[in-house]
Amino acid sequence: MEKAILITGPNLDPSAAKLVEEHGFKAFYTPAYAESDVISEHLRESGAVGIVSRLGRLDASVMDAAPQLRVISKHGVGVDNIDVAAATERGIPVLVAPGENAVSVAEHAIALLLASVKRLLPLDTGLRAGRWEKPGFAGRELAGATFSLMGMGSIAQATGRFAKCLGMQLAGFDPYAKDDVFEKLGVYRCKSYEELLKKADILSLHCPLNDQTRSMVNATAIASMPKGSYIINTARGGLIDEAALLEAIQSGHLAGAGLDTFATEPPGSNHPFWAEPRIVATPHIAGVTKQANARVGIAAVRGIIQFLGGESIDPERIVNHHQLADTIGAVVKK
Repeated sequence: MEKAILITGPNLDPSAAKLVEEHGFKAFYTPAYAESDVISEHLRESGAVGIVSRLGRLDASVMDAAPQLRVISKHGVGVDNIDVAAATERGIPVLVAPGENAVSVAEHAIALLLASVKRLLPLDTGLRAGRWEKPGFAGRELAGATFSLMGMGSIAQATGRFAKCLGMQLAGFDPYAKDDVFEKLGVYRCKSYEELLKKADILSLHCPLNDQTRSMVNATAIASMPKGSYIINTARGGLIDEAALLEAIQSGHLAGAGLDTFATEPPGSNHPFWAEPRIVATPHIAGVTKQANARVGIAAVRGIIQFLGGESIDPERIVNHHQLADTIGAVVKK
């Protein structure tokens, strides 16, 4: 059987697909958001030794359906759709592509911010409906506001640079980041998540979804934010208690939110967010630009090719490299 890579999704950027072909592999694709049994079937039929994880969950049952599977490479950095523990148990490294979509996601975060704070969507809707809402209108200036970054990875840093250009003050919290990350960007380093929340005129989320961060933006957290503040989320929907967010907006404690991700994706047609005009929502496409798709796709494919070829890989790109040190040590860049 020819060498194969399975992409969990209906497509891959042409430049990444070309890289697959140039290295003697054949690409196979699943439908978008395919169930585990469908992904398992595609793995068995293709004999794929590597997976580019895009849309759909990779759980233990998927991995057990493919004893030939040797590596999983995420099309991005968020691995909450991959059972990393199951992969580790089976000796399968999980790779990520950090930084490749940072600019695109950061641009989208700022777009959500401007749309939310400047009330672009309800004003546009009102104008199209024949309402001239200038009399009595009072907007909000962003310059001088505190933009709080939860997480200080490459996307947060890019978002912070854009926010700084708008004249905002930057605060950040990330217990894992080095001091120079904050210093280079002129970000005030908060000592705790609680301190970050109290400063946040705008809270922008840039952290992974795990057991420690799930629903971290809950009713208690929101209550500690200044009245009239905003939340922007281009990370993972599960970071937010959606019922608490909606209640805070309806009560007037929060002025609005800009969301690219949701607890369940895609969200249902009857989701209560759709009736709230102070929430600006997009379908998890912050990093989906032509330029980012090319960079991320190439990085994801190259990671598989490097691993299978025994080439060295930066350890920050291997999520479970500590747990698999004995079995993949030779390919981890020193």
